[in-house]
Amino acid sequence: MIEPNNSRLQIDFSEFYDLEFNSTYVLNSTFIVDETTIACPTLSMPSVSINIAMCILFVHIFLLAIPGNIIVGLVILSNLRFLSPSDIYLFHLVIADMLMALTLPFFSTSIILGWIFGDTMCKLVNLVKDANFYTSILFLVCISVDRYMVIVRAMEARKVQRILCTWAVCITVWVLGILLSLPALYNDVHYPEGQDLQICAENFEKDTAVEWRLATRVMKHVLGFLVPLCVMLTCYGVTVARLLHTRGFQRHRAMKVIAAVMVAFLLCWTPFNLATMVDTLLRAKLIEDSCTTKNGVTMAMFITQSLALLHCCINPVLYAFVGEKFRTRFFHMIQKTQPKGRGMLSRSTRSTSQTSEGVSHFL
Repeated sequence: MIEPNNSRLQIDFSEFYDLEFNSTYVLNSTFIVDETTIACPTLSMPSVSINIAMCILFVHIFLLAIPGNIIVGLVILSNLRFLSPSDIYLFHLVIADMLMALTLPFFSTSIILGWIFGDTMCKLVNLVKDANFYTSILFLVCISVDRYMVIVRAMEARKVQRILCTWAVCITVWVLGILLSLPALYNDVHYPEGQDLQICAENFEKDTAVEWRLATRVMKHVLGFLVPLCVMLTCYGVTVARLLHTRGFQRHRAMKVIAAVMVAFLLCWTPFNLATMVDTLLRAKLIEDSCTTKNGVTMAMFITQSLALLHCCINPVLYAFVGEKFRTRFFHMIQKTQPKGRGMLSRSTRSTSQTSEGVSHFL
């Protein structure tokens, strides 16, 4: 019997094992971790106290915005025959602010329970919110331009052509606001990674998510803040300069309201827009990012957005209750509902209204 030749089976593999599986080699090696390739840990949700505080804030904004804007709307409608362009813009601003306020119950509920209203309402509520984000700011711009035209250019406020043009501008603003808010249809209901509650948020296709998000952000920054702010600063700046060279007690009242308008706009919207701009720069890789920076910016956007929503309940105070002409109209409207003393107040308010037509207008 011939024994098989095992010479080929007796090969020394020790060198191979030393190179590939030597534990000493692995342990003594130094590995450098590329932090840009590691996903940031999921940002922990705000504490229960912060969530409750946000809900309380939203409820207070809602309770202040709805009655305040309803009163302003009723006062404006009580003088349909004497509406000026600024009154018309103010009325549409009231509608925009009310629609914005009507979205607050949905967002306050979602903070505690998650989004429980379904995918259709998710898209609709965000569409309304974004549309009124644009329209409210654009109507503020329209008011500032009208104040410039009346005070600086000395144009008559109630010419038929101007009124018709004003309504055409209002329709254009609403159409433009809806078109600019169409990306809100990309919002849907989903579970974020590491969380148990559903959220209603943007959910673009993975291949184009970065481009779409950057495009919508840049559009909001430019059309929703920077351009309106430049127009308002220019118009109100020139208007204030003209008022400084006019005489009369109405000048100081108009300047106070103009200053209050700009301060409120800047205080409410600037922090949120700055936070979103930083987030946009992070997403575009234009500034160096880190997990700490990303989480900090995310939290800042969450907080400053609530501050921006305050603007929908501040507008009635700034544009109406501070104005002498509005107070005259408001008390006159109340007096109409009372059986006695109507004639005396009507005569006094009529004379007061005539003296406040010039510089102050509804301011």
